[in-house]
Amino acid sequence: MSTIITGEAVVLHLRPASFVLRAVGSIIDYLVYAIGLIGSLILLDRLSGGLDASAGRALVIAVVVLWLVAVPVAVETWGRGKSLGRLATGLRIVRDDGGAIRFRHAFIRAMLALLEILALFGSLALIVSFSNERGKRLGDMLAGTYSMRERRGKVAPLVVPVPQQLRPWAELADVGRIPDALAGRMARFIRQAPSMAPGSRERIAAELAGHLLAHVSPAPPPGCPPEQFLVAVVAERRERDYRRLGALAERQQSIRERIHRLPFDA
Repeated sequence: MSTIITGEAVVLHLRPASFVLRAVGSIIDYLVYAIGLIGSLILLDRLSGGLDASAGRALVIAVVVLWLVAVPVAVETWGRGKSLGRLATGLRIVRDDGGAIRFRHAFIRAMLALLEILALFGSLALIVSFSNERGKRLGDMLAGTYSMRERRGKVAPLVVPVPQQLRPWAELADVGRIPDALAGRMARFIRQAPSMAPGSRERIAAELAGHLLAHVSPAPPPGCPPEQFLVAVVAERRERDYRRLGALAERQQSIRERIHRLPFDA
């Protein structure tokens, strides 16, 4: 997971794509471009019977540039980092700050792709991608972009009850100041805990509970198992959020009804 803070102080959690997914997306894209290029060359050969050799070569070069540079640049620019291959693999090209790419970024990437993907059969892109944590190729490094995973698997909501022995404490505890990153780690641990080895389960629970103590007041009762402490906080936060959102929805519904109500009896 890659964390980015935008200029508006918004924290984005993005997942860089693996080299395998990027390679699959590129293969799909260039297969489409190759089919278009071959079809255009066949059509050009049939239509350019009266041209001399130099004019024919110039047209061939123009068609090659069209399908290997102009079309990829146009697709990435208009698709805001998407292409047919990336649609199939659930990827998107974004700027280093998480924003949508523009013509300049797409042009630099397409020009460098001629060298590192087509001329060297992807070997240079493979070597360079191993040199940075986001898996960038040379074109990404020069353009200031990278490929992120946009498609995510469906995750079932985490619904756990507050342990009965901790309910009196949880109802009075202040659990609203927990950082989002820590809350996410706690939720992932609770989902994965049943499949973990006992030793690792206890160690990770104790570690997370230690971090959580700095954000919860008062501390849980003495002798409380760390995993039950985590479950109680996650469950109580969910219940409070549910009640808060329910009350907000009721207020909004009441306001909508008053707005649409006639000011006099019909």
